[in-house]
Amino acid sequence: MSIRLDGVGLTHANGFAALQGVNLQIEAGERVAIIGSSGAGKTSLLRLLGTSLLPSTGELQLLGSQPARLRGQALRHLRRRIGLIHQSPPLPPRQRVVTAVLAGRLGHWSLGKALLSLCYPLDIAGAHAALAPLDLADKLFMRCDQLSGGQLQRVGIARVLYQGADLLLADEPVSAMDPVLADHTLGLLNRLANERGVSLIASLHAVDLALRHFPRVIGLREGRLLFDKPASDVSQRDLEQLYVNASLDSGESPPPSPSAVDAVNIPRCF
Repeated sequence: MSIRLDGVGLTHANGFAALQGVNLQIEAGERVAIIGSSGAGKTSLLRLLGTSLLPSTGELQLLGSQPARLRGQALRHLRRRIGLIHQSPPLPPRQRVVTAVLAGRLGHWSLGKALLSLCYPLDIAGAHAALAPLDLADKLFMRCDQLSGGQLQRVGIARVLYQGADLLLADEPVSAMDPVLADHTLGLLNRLANERGVSLIASLHAVDLALRHFPRVIGLREGRLLFDKPASDVSQRDLEQLYVNASLDSGESPPPSPSAVDAVNIPRCF
């Protein structure tokens, strides 16, 4: 088993309960999308799985370990096995793309090798191979501040693919891409995860992308697990329960709705 959450809750320092009583199992190699309105707990759940946060209540088992019981080298070893794809990748503006991609393995290298790679890229061929499927091979030696938001997101994906992680976590990984590119990128990410036999868990705002690319879909609302189903079993009623009044509750402007559920404000990719 790759991931297990038993009664997991997460309460932030300000008293806000981001997650409440979450029970969840994800096997090695599964590909899962997490959907729900802003503030539903999607990012908080991914941060727990990435070990940057620990549960306030309940128990989390991750890749055969319990992060809450790990310290020092053991915790660093676990984190090396987890790849994080950010909505806005933390890439230094003046850093070259090749260096940004190779940074995916800094945790595996000695300090000397890591410092050397920052000055002189040690695996140009490897970085090129990670960028090529994402149509960025020609950007290898460009600076990150010369790229668009969508290109930066794809560099972040290339870095995680180069890392060779056992678990891929993606927080809105295609939010800055146009619909065609977002669809292509998610298809590629799913294919590569499937070929490598690694788990892929992604939070997505666009419901149509989640249902099209992920075999399993989890719906979160107000920090609680509302449903956990194969994508083919997610019904109009499930989506209505997930999104009806959620935008009003959060104070957001309602997102546009797809033709399949015209009466409900369900986000989609345009």
